[in-house]
Amino acid sequence: MNILYLVGGLVLILIGANALTDGASSIAKRFHISNLVIGLTIVAFGTSAPELTVSVVSALKGSGDLAVGNVVGSNIFNSLMIIGCTAAIIPISITKSTLTREIPLCLLASVALFLCANDIWINQEAANMINRTEGMLLLCFFLIFLGYTFAIARKKPEGEERVEETTIKDMPVWRSALYVIGGLVGLVYGGQFFVNGASGIARGLGVSESIIGLTLVAGGTSLPELATSVVAALKKNPEMAIGNVVGSNLFNIFFVLGCSASITPLSIQGLDYVDFSVLIGSALLMYLFGLFIKKRTITRLEGVVMILCYVAYTTYLIMK
Repeated sequence: MNILYLVGGLVLILIGANALTDGASSIAKRFHISNLVIGLTIVAFGTSAPELTVSVVSALKGSGDLAVGNVVGSNIFNSLMIIGCTAAIIPISITKSTLTREIPLCLLASVALFLCANDIWINQEAANMINRTEGMLLLCFFLIFLGYTFAIARKKPEGEERVEETTIKDMPVWRSALYVIGGLVGLVYGGQFFVNGASGIARGLGVSESIIGLTLVAGGTSLPELATSVVAALKKNPEMAIGNVVGSNLFNIFFVLGCSASITPLSIQGLDYVDFSVLIGSALLMYLFGLFIKKRTITRLEGVVMILCYVAYTTYLIMK
């Protein structure tokens, strides 16, 4: 039954996110909001809605380990598994701005999360917790990142990536409103089912919610990004993967955890320095592979190495 809740909840979340994105984008277009703004806000929100829904619902249910584990695990999965699988299919070329600005920013975001979540080690406190103040600080960083993204996207320098036109469904207002309402309902109920299923599986297997969050939940919420990146690689457009991963990772830390911790403080018991070290290491590995060996390219061999690193980390979690 717990597996049915988990799978059914994930399906509802994905359908809800897609419906919400289509409806909100259609309404925004009717108010003459540009494709650039829609792409960088509504569509970006839609792609990270699974992580946001699961983490917020987990936070409200008092499952801090599941909320944080979902984000940490999703980012590790994105950096190692998605980039690894994509590069194993076809080498990924990285633009100069992504290598010198976005990936280092992703690395800094991972370090910031490590500092926020390790109160015992850093401040000698009794428990690890991401409090409301830290959550609001993460949201402030998200607003800065969003402003930076707008500024870079508007410049569109030659030789760098361009923001593609966002394909938006043309729908009547009433249908768009139904899509938005239906999408929100799907996200709310899907999140409830998914978190209940994940918690039930953790109890049934006798493992912590953090391990379920780092593996099963993280992999489930990241499946859309994996599918999109693999399809892009098969269509000889692997560069899309690096942008999706970096954007998703920053969104997860700054916005998803920022929102979750601002709603209610996130108590962390099951995650330790190893998990956060792997999070930082996965972002660092992505940067170093792009910087050295074959400059600004992640090769097939490096992709395989990244996949093996993820397998090794998952094995460690299972053995732990």
